[in-house]
Amino acid sequence: MASRVERVLFVDDEETVREALEQWLTLAGYAVSTFEAPDAALAEIDSGFPGILVTDLRMPRMDGLAVLERALERDPDLPVLLVTGHGDVPQAVEAMRRGAYDFIEKPFAPERLTDAIGRACEKRHLTLRLRRLHARTDAHDIENRLIGTSRAMEILRREVLDLAATPVNVVINGETGSGKELVAQCLHAFSTRRDGRFVPVNCGAIPDTMMESELFGYEAGAFTGALKRRIGKLEYAHRGTLFLDEIEAMPLSGQVKLLRVLQERRVERLGSNDSVAADLRTLCASKVDLRDEAGAGRFRPDLYYRLDVASLRIPPLRERREDIPLLFEHFAAKAAEAHGRAMRPLSVRHVQDLVEQPWPGNVRELRNAAERYAFGLDRLGAAPEPGEAGVQPLSARVEAYERGLIQQALQQAQGNIAEAMRLLDLPRRTLNEKMQRYGLSRGDFVG
Repeated sequence: MASRVERVLFVDDEETVREALEQWLTLAGYAVSTFEAPDAALAEIDSGFPGILVTDLRMPRMDGLAVLERALERDPDLPVLLVTGHGDVPQAVEAMRRGAYDFIEKPFAPERLTDAIGRACEKRHLTLRLRRLHARTDAHDIENRLIGTSRAMEILRREVLDLAATPVNVVINGETGSGKELVAQCLHAFSTRRDGRFVPVNCGAIPDTMMESELFGYEAGAFTGALKRRIGKLEYAHRGTLFLDEIEAMPLSGQVKLLRVLQERRVERLGSNDSVAADLRTLCASKVDLRDEAGAGRFRPDLYYRLDVASLRIPPLRERREDIPLLFEHFAAKAAEAHGRAMRPLSVRHVQDLVEQPWPGNVRELRNAAERYAFGLDRLGAAPEPGEAGVQPLSARVEAYERGLIQQALQQAQGNIAEAMRLLDLPRRTLNEKMQRYGLSRGDFVG
């Protein structure tokens, strides 16, 4: 009988084979969908698809190896079984090397097929169960990485977790210092590639003449000074994540070669005639709109469309000022703890100064200021004069800070009111009144 994951997608161009297999697998308890061509089957596959794929190896429009590759692009952990003829065993072995779960050689006994499908379905069930467990853990853990109680940060955290669960390439847009690399690290850490390498490359810091050797690597003797083989960043990121910061700074010649690697999933070192596997997910960060850059001829449109399958925008600090006190306190406390110093509490005047400053360098500038404060090396600047544009009333700034502290305590206590009372040193009635005033519910924080 079928295991707990029952969906089976079966692709074969022969109608009689489809009908026979559908009847047999339905009798065995599986929910079977059959397809003459693979495109419709592939459209049903995503990271949450509760089933497996079975495909014939030899088909006229797209062979089984191509179907395997496209299916694993949608979910690298999807079990894919190939049905092969007697003379196709070498190709089947190659398919196993490329990630196929198993292959079944014709002619086969129906029991052999159902046994293989049963094992594949059980593997899929365990994979999805582990992902659900990771998702619950990730939802709590990401709050400790992407810090903030503002609506903008709540949305960003949800988008990061949603995209992390997919294999798609992502472009991250944000101003200098807004945390683009941190978001990229989160996309990697909460993805199925978390056990692979996270390889960052700052395209803006590499001279144009060195870009290709840095990305593609080279063989000994490939050019003057190439004394020994060097593995490039693309090859080094195999089965992991490549993060290209300031992607807009990459020269057009490098963009052409990068596009080919992303299409073929193979890379050729400078000075070599052989290519090696480069199975990687690409995350890019840019301070400018790559669509505009492509329209102006400064960025290749074909590469842009390959990279920008999905996009994320990181809000600057000025759009989430209520997060500033919480972030500042977090960075200052970490710096003080790391150097054995006592953390000086923030006064109302400090909070006022923090919220009113423009922070053009965003989180990076705020972190530096927090570390200086922790070491006693810096006094926070004076507040702007009353009446200046963008200045909030003091009461509003204090309330925003207080709300952030209460929300942080509830998050740390996972909705346990008694623990939150202890962390805040507040009586129950006072805490309940403040939670009601700020629209906070303990149910939103229960793990």
